[in-house]
Amino acid sequence: MTDDPDEFSMFDLFREEVRRNTAELTRALQEADGSSAVGREAARNLRGAARIVGVDVAADLAGAIEEALAARTEGTARTSDNDLEPIRQASVLLDGLAGVEEGDVARWVADNAAAIGDLCAALRRPAVPSAPLPVQLIIPKQASSPSALSAPGFSLLSLFRDEVRTHTTTLTNGLIDLENDPGNPQRLEPLMRAAHSIKGAARIVGVEGAVRLAHGMEDVFVAAQNGRLVIRSADIDVFLQSSDLLATLETLAEADGDRWSGENAAAIADLRNQLQAILHGHPVPPASKAEAAPAHMPAAHAPAAAPVELEVPPTEAVPLVVTTFATVEAAAERRPDDPVVRVTAHSLNRLMGLAGESLVQARWLQPFSTALLKLKQQQDALAAALEDAARLLAVGTAVDAAASTLDEARREAGRCRQVLAARIAEFEDHAAAAEDLNSRLYREVIASRMRPFADGAHGFPRLARDMARTLGKHVKLEVLGQSTEVDRDILEKLEAPLTHMVRNAIDHGLENPTERQAAGKAEAGSVRVEARHRAGTLAITVTDDGRGIDPEKLRRKVVDRGLVTPEMAADLSEAELMEFLFLPGFSTAAAVSEFSGRGVGLDVVQDMVRTVGGTLRLTSKPGRGTTFHLQLPITLSVVRAVLVVVGGEPYAFPHNRIDRLLRVPQKDILSLEGRQYLSIDGQNVGLVFATQLLDVPAGPSLEGPLAVILVGETSGHYGLVVDSFIGEQDLVVRPLDARLGKVPNISAAAILDDGAPVLIVDVEDLIRSADGFIQAGSLLRSRPPEAANGSVRKRILVVDDSATVREVERQLLRGLGHDVTLANDGQDGWNQLRAGRFDLVVTDVDMPRMNGLEFVRLIRAEPRFRALPVLVISYKDRDADRRLGIDLGADQYLTKNSLQDGSFERAVQALIG
Repeated sequence: MTDDPDEFSMFDLFREEVRRNTAELTRALQEADGSSAVGREAARNLRGAARIVGVDVAADLAGAIEEALAARTEGTARTSDNDLEPIRQASVLLDGLAGVEEGDVARWVADNAAAIGDLCAALRRPAVPSAPLPVQLIIPKQASSPSALSAPGFSLLSLFRDEVRTHTTTLTNGLIDLENDPGNPQRLEPLMRAAHSIKGAARIVGVEGAVRLAHGMEDVFVAAQNGRLVIRSADIDVFLQSSDLLATLETLAEADGDRWSGENAAAIADLRNQLQAILHGHPVPPASKAEAAPAHMPAAHAPAAAPVELEVPPTEAVPLVVTTFATVEAAAERRPDDPVVRVTAHSLNRLMGLAGESLVQARWLQPFSTALLKLKQQQDALAAALEDAARLLAVGTAVDAAASTLDEARREAGRCRQVLAARIAEFEDHAAAAEDLNSRLYREVIASRMRPFADGAHGFPRLARDMARTLGKHVKLEVLGQSTEVDRDILEKLEAPLTHMVRNAIDHGLENPTERQAAGKAEAGSVRVEARHRAGTLAITVTDDGRGIDPEKLRRKVVDRGLVTPEMAADLSEAELMEFLFLPGFSTAAAVSEFSGRGVGLDVVQDMVRTVGGTLRLTSKPGRGTTFHLQLPITLSVVRAVLVVVGGEPYAFPHNRIDRLLRVPQKDILSLEGRQYLSIDGQNVGLVFATQLLDVPAGPSLEGPLAVILVGETSGHYGLVVDSFIGEQDLVVRPLDARLGKVPNISAAAILDDGAPVLIVDVEDLIRSADGFIQAGSLLRSRPPEAANGSVRKRILVVDDSATVREVERQLLRGLGHDVTLANDGQDGWNQLRAGRFDLVVTDVDMPRMNGLEFVRLIRAEPRFRALPVLVISYKDRDADRRLGIDLGADQYLTKNSLQDGSFERAVQALIG
């Protein structure tokens, strides 16, 4: 803040005072029933500040707040929790002044005159009605204009939904903690704040049903804080039902607030009646509780069921939802389905700091360019001096004159070397600083994608509680490593598998209390979920101390299912037996319960782990428990890859999907019934050339040891023969365009350090392809570079602004035995075409500088290119687009889906053979 009145006016100071004191007042209302000296002091400051700037109605309202708080302290006014509602509404209304410009004060006063009058009257009444006042608060346009709030894709409702998600999670976990520690008043504070926040947010977006329900919850929490009642275990069900109903607001659409309130009116009324019964110390009728649960919510269980003890370390602060609206129009450009990413304010501040550093570094380039221009001028002077010396020597000028000119040239060359050395040093320093800045910026961007593991584990306490109450078990749930950072994409994929494993552990892993006591165990079974970083990966374990998996029982189940013969089952190791649990539908349970069956659905868990490039392992000790070990990449944005050469082109194999790299002497290759294989560690491993799987021409004939990548899964291992190994590198994953569909054996793309594109291999897909080659008895051979009929290689020009599409088309055309030249837009393609000789042009339509249609028009306008075949391939598939391309002179017009179904290759062969 500055003391210069030109830079910071008196009204600016007033607005800052309003912002600070309304925040103090809000905190005071949440502590000590709002009767603390802090609340009265905040109201007094507001009254004085409003008088100074001449906003008398605001001063009157602040004075009414001060009188109401004083009356509560002196006992001259009723002190029920509902009496705080007018004070809260008045505080919210005054806080709106912080967003009003000085010239708009009169309009703010006019818009809120009626609300201010009602609030002043309510605050000065000796007895305040218990029901909330129907006061409409006018939000200043400067704070949130209606057009901005209704902008498609992101609105005030979007913020509301995110706030509901956060606070209902707080309610659910807090209520479970309160159930285990009912006498701790510290458990009540976050619950009261969450209910209060939902109530205020729901009022702003106009969901009155949610306001009433959250208000009822808040009343009970405040009464419990003041010692007027104790929330019993049986009451927790009512609060959890209320939280579940409020959680359905996460899917609330625009203008659906009234409909939500109407559809849930009966449930809201019933829950409010139960909350009022709790508030006044009346028992809650069991029938009412069952009726209160909507169809989509589980009914509360009998209060006599066994409790669940939860040990969940406190999580980090909830991150902010940060969205910047440059203009209302910019916000309106967002599509409704655009995702909203939660980023912590701290991370955003760091990103902004790094962006500022980047801007400062960019400004260095212009002075450096000027310095290079000066160096060029010195070099021009040097060149002129040398020319003078040469001319003098040519005409036979005296040696002294020529020597003097050469001396001057030598001095100028020395100055140039000094300047050049200084510029090189400057550039090296700048390059080092830029590399450091880019690395920090990249790491921060990656960090902004990370979420604490707690975000994916927040539902486990409620799950454990409900299952324990239903099954009559005692469960001690521990969630460790909640602050462990996890890629948001992996965290989203983890939720369902982890939930399934926790359900299995409680249902079929843990014994009931009687069994545990008979086995000499603690009555409460333990389930521990732990996440931590280990050796550059994310390690997650789900452990229970239950009955474990009996290997003999599992062996019998495998035989009963007809999966193996009894003789073979007897020879299976324990690790091999455990693999059967991951088969679809396999279970060792005699009957599958409503929750889980040990093994049922574990195939889904394994599929998810494989999808992200991780591993899953299970260990179990009969009578002592079972542990699932998941090892996953920390992020999907960066992959550590092994770079290899296949068909003369680089490809990347994810490091965590490779078993080992081998160099195999050709004499060690064995053959049996047309199949080639290696013997590795006593196991036969089938071999196939990677060029065959990736459908690219083979490189030069391989001599000496073969470079082999060993990959595999539970079904077997395969050896892929590549041209050579390049090394390892961290690659930033760039997904292929969704419109390309699934490119066989390829999962994504990346850019190498030298700027060249590289395709990342889909190892799972490649294994399936290798299995097909091996089963078909294909020979281990490399394909000849020319086509089988010995035809001459054709030259093809590929023009596309997408590096990924260019690379895919190049690989397909090279697979047909053609030479390929690439161009990144129509202008580049036109330059390439005029400089060389080509047999076919393949071009996109939408490109910068010169689009494909203009490119085709130029080709047909040039006499020497009129007979040149042109194939247009585009995302546009309308008949009008197709006709336009053909009319301009294209020989064929295809969509980019043709890259998947073979149409592209057939079209090329039809045009040039």
